Amino acid sequence: INEMDFCRTSRNIMTTLLETKELFCSADAVCFDVDSTVIKEEGIDELAKFCGVGDAVTEMTRKAMGGSMSFKTALTERLSIIRCSREQVNKLLTDHPPQLTPGIKELVGCLQQRGVKVFLISGGFRCLVEHVATQLGIPLDHVFANRLKFYFNGEYAGFDETQLTAESGGKGRVISFLKKKYELQKVVMIGDGATDLEACPPANAFIGFGGNVVRPQVKEKSAWYVTSFGELLKELEKN
Repeated sequence: INEMDFCRTSRNIMTTLLETKELFCSADAVCFDVDSTVIKEEGIDELAKFCGVGDAVTEMTRKAMGGSMSFKTALTERLSIIRCSREQVNKLLTDHPPQLTPGIKELVGCLQQRGVKVFLISGGFRCLVEHVATQLGIPLDHVFANRLKFYFNGEYAGFDETQLTAESGGKGRVISFLKKKYELQKVVMIGDGATDLEACPPANAFIGFGGNVVRPQVKEKSAWYVTSFGELLKELEKN
């Protein structure tokens, strides 16, 4: 790569970094991934650990994150190992509630004060994500996640396969739906994983988050990559 090309390339990277920052500061809506972004852990792994099948499920999560199997296949297989009851899910929330990532509460509050709509879009489970949304003051109709199904006696009965988030590419479909429903012009997606990165487009910008776990392919492909929510808050306060 000669010097001129190098300068041109780094100028392009700079432009997209500036563009991403500008889009973030003027967004109509910001969508957050939940596991390893808004909260410190992966909800499905915590549930598996709690149900005594942690190792088997962690290995499958790793494969799913690496993109070597479809999201739906990975979800189906992991859940068939866990087979959690409604009682176990409730007990997990009581005994080990999800740990919020430092700075997320302040960031969500700041966005909402500016009139920005905030959404949570997760491949995890609605029962866990709603708990997080409540802590952050995010309306429950701004939560998109997978639904666990239980029989009337509380035993595991599968998951709702009709949810947009149950499929690979589901986060992008949720964003397209939101853009239409709320007539949004500028939507920013923030997350740690490949499924978050893939949601841009239709998201107008993507911000990679590495505060809990760094996924090299996401870091590499993000025009703006942050390791704390404080960096995002600082940017908003400048504007």
